[in-house]
Amino acid sequence: MVSSQAISILERVSAAAWNSSMRRAVNHGDAQNALLLFRQMKQQSHARPDNFTFPLIAKACAKLSDLICSTIIHASVVKTPYTSDMYVQTALVDMYVKCGDLECAHQLFDEMSVRDVASWNAIVLGFAQMGFFDRASLLFNRMRVACVIPDEVAIMGLTQLVSGLKDGRWLSAVHCLGMKCGFGDDVSVANTWIAGYAKCGDLCSAEMVFCGIALEHLSVVSWNALIAGFAYFEEPVKAIWVYQRMISNGYRPDLSTVLNLLSSFVQPNSLLCGMLIHAHAVKLGCDMAITLLNTLVSMYSKCGDIGSARYIFDFMDERSCVTWTVIIGAYAEKGDLDEALSLFHSMEAAGDKPDKVTFIHLLAACGKVGALEVGKWIDNYAISKGLKNDILVCNALLDMYAKCGSVGDAHRLFFSMKGKNVVSWTTLVSGFALNGKFQEALDHFNEMLKLGFKPNHITFLAVLQACTHAGLLEKGWEVFNLMTNTYRIVPGLDHYACMTDLLGRRGKLKEALEFIQDMPIKPDSWIWGTLLSACKIHHNLEIAEHAAYHLLQLEPHAAAPYVEMANIYASARDWNRVASMRKKMKSKQVTKSPGQSVIQVDGKCCSFTVEDRCHYEGLQIFETLDCLVLQLKDEKDLLALEELMS
Repeated sequence: MVSSQAISILERVSAAAWNSSMRRAVNHGDAQNALLLFRQMKQQSHARPDNFTFPLIAKACAKLSDLICSTIIHASVVKTPYTSDMYVQTALVDMYVKCGDLECAHQLFDEMSVRDVASWNAIVLGFAQMGFFDRASLLFNRMRVACVIPDEVAIMGLTQLVSGLKDGRWLSAVHCLGMKCGFGDDVSVANTWIAGYAKCGDLCSAEMVFCGIALEHLSVVSWNALIAGFAYFEEPVKAIWVYQRMISNGYRPDLSTVLNLLSSFVQPNSLLCGMLIHAHAVKLGCDMAITLLNTLVSMYSKCGDIGSARYIFDFMDERSCVTWTVIIGAYAEKGDLDEALSLFHSMEAAGDKPDKVTFIHLLAACGKVGALEVGKWIDNYAISKGLKNDILVCNALLDMYAKCGSVGDAHRLFFSMKGKNVVSWTTLVSGFALNGKFQEALDHFNEMLKLGFKPNHITFLAVLQACTHAGLLEKGWEVFNLMTNTYRIVPGLDHYACMTDLLGRRGKLKEALEFIQDMPIKPDSWIWGTLLSACKIHHNLEIAEHAAYHLLQLEPHAAAPYVEMANIYASARDWNRVASMRKKMKSKQVTKSPGQSVIQVDGKCCSFTVEDRCHYEGLQIFETLDCLVLQLKDEKDLLALEELMS
């Protein structure tokens, strides 16, 4: 007969074996298998769950976010002696938090007779993660009253949460708390602060924390965090400077370093830097990683070298949905819808499933070239793939229909959408403004405000554009003041340009000049160009010369100021100055870019420039144009004759 002591040993050995299997399943992401193992364990007579089993199963339930399964596990715990075990209770609190049931988590937490810092971390961070910062703050105060000192996990968790909200004040408070708790010298915590300040846009504080770490304690993660901050705000010069310091101090960059650097290069003038970092990636031996290749395709295309982007894409052995989407987006940004569609079909043929970002890129390309029929086809395709319920896709469709001139389709789509956000309303308002339906734009803006949607800076830009094109000066000032005084939105150059344009269209050129001179930010070429165009319309030579001077200071090789001033001088019959302007254009080799039109023929986009005689079907094109001109002339003559006869 087996003794009770032998049975107890057998149970413990058996439980340890089951626990090991469950731990392996949970750690390898197979939470469902862990639950299956738990069920099998309970069915065996010589294996009873212990205080190590339940935390593992609670973790599995948390990974699955399965609330029903969580309550079953909790019920199983209550039937055992481990119901008051602090380790098990903490795991259950964390389980309920991860499943989204904060009330059960809070109730269970309050019932705990003994709590350690891990218990407090679970409940405080849980409420903070769900956005209940007031309750998280109250719990945190209770923690301090209970004389429980937050550990580095709590500080790093709170830092990540508040930086996700991009709230610099909260982050400063967490930073101060961490310093008081003695984590100022902890490199892991400091790295989190660097990344947090960078996300909040406070790069000065990020650098301050970085410089506060002793050189011998710095890690690659520290350098990467600072580089990522500069990269996020597209400051490639500073990112490169930190990278050079990193190398000179003997640190070896890793894949994250290279990815962060490459993501900061998004302008043509950064192409050389991007190529140099690409060369470094080859030397480091990480140039074949698919994440890096995807980033390289994106970097080259954003810097204007789509040829290099396509070269990398074509020679990739492995491609993901991200790879295809990046190259499709590159051609879409360029306005090459034909190639973007060709790649889309190749993506499908390769068995890669397009996602919503792929569709958004294609719809943006349709909007650029006015390809309404292709846009409608993408609309139907999105329905067949079940993406029409996604608000991002619907907003992209709204934008496409509006830019293609089909504002009726945009309007119908808007009212069929189940969920709408501020982007949806802004896109519709902008669409009405773009298509000359100014009153409808203003009406929908007012409706948006009545429904409680908070307009952003893009919404106000759309409304100001509507006011500008309609010549509604008083309404424009009303909207501008609403933006600045009521919604406390700081105007950008675009908003100032709209107001300048509105004043100029109404002939208030002196007021427009004063408005520009009173701007708290430096006017750009668009603003001075807008004023110059208004001067041409209203024949104001004095202000025109002032605007042209500033415009040429900003863009010395731009053709527009010379052409506009030549036209203004011509209207004033000052032929000497007209000749002088043309002479300056020739001496500085300034050329005017010809206008371009894009049409679709048999589903293909064709572009034409003024006086383009190089098209392979040029003869037929100009013969057709001549016929159209004659037909229009005949109709005009016929209308004139009918008018005389009447």
